[in-house]
Amino acid sequence: MSKDIVVGTRASRLAQWQAHWVVNNLKKFFPKHKFIVVEVKTQGDKNSNIALTQFGTKGVFTKELETAILERRIDFAVHSMKDLPTRLPDGLTIGAICERSDPADVLISRQGLSLEELPLNARIGTSSLRRRAQLKHFRSDLQIENLRGNLNTRMAKLKKQNLDGIVLAAAGIERLGWGNRITQRVPYSISLPAVGQGAIGIEIRENDREILEIVKVLEHAPSAITISAERSFLRTLEGGCQIPIGAIATLEGKALVLEGMVGNLNGVKILRAKLDGTADQAEQIGIYLANKLLNMGADKILNELKLRFNRYE
Repeated sequence: MSKDIVVGTRASRLAQWQAHWVVNNLKKFFPKHKFIVVEVKTQGDKNSNIALTQFGTKGVFTKELETAILERRIDFAVHSMKDLPTRLPDGLTIGAICERSDPADVLISRQGLSLEELPLNARIGTSSLRRRAQLKHFRSDLQIENLRGNLNTRMAKLKKQNLDGIVLAAAGIERLGWGNRITQRVPYSISLPAVGQGAIGIEIRENDREILEIVKVLEHAPSAITISAERSFLRTLEGGCQIPIGAIATLEGKALVLEGMVGNLNGVKILRAKLDGTADQAEQIGIYLANKLLNMGADKILNELKLRFNRYE
């Protein structure tokens, strides 16, 4: 029996790519279903010239999609996992986490220079406070310029604003076919990625067994485990994607390693720590690592940021 399934996504080219990737893969398993992709404009998309720290609400890129799921205007939403808050609204859950692509940050440089080779006081574009803090920690002379907008817009601003380079997520660049423009894959020793970066998540209504059975075929267990550890870490710190927090979990067999960081905006103080354990301890490892950093002084950094912005995403 066929059924129309309505899939919600943001309107950007990358978001569309991700939604259609999900749909095309689901069609392989459910050829009798008709999947209809609809665009939902989020607050973050409508106000692309405003710095993320000025919004003052959670789910800048997800709230409208979540409302659409709860109101049954769509059956599920496709997100970049890094945009999805660690605490979801009542009635919603993550139905599947798809196989993660490269989670690293990358540099695209106009002159083809690495971060180490860029000239003194080079101008780097990014909208991420996490990237800002870590780049300034690596090279305090770098001039960080705020860079909002979808990937197409940010790529255009590289030339238009005469920037020396821009730092973006590897996964997005590669999904849009721009991998040949990457100058440098930024090492984790310089910049830990955002929690969940590189993975696509599918958000559904709780207790919607029919939709869960459909989307669950795209679940990638190793990705779900590593991202569970990262999200537990972020949730314990009570941070969001506006705050300079980064983490990366890696899984080899049953061995899980999680590394995390918290930094202040100017990058003068960066706290990093690492913990290892087993795959079945993913959430506990995230909690333990967060508490380890809090005991190292991350609580003071986060409290200062909270006072400055008086909000978390």
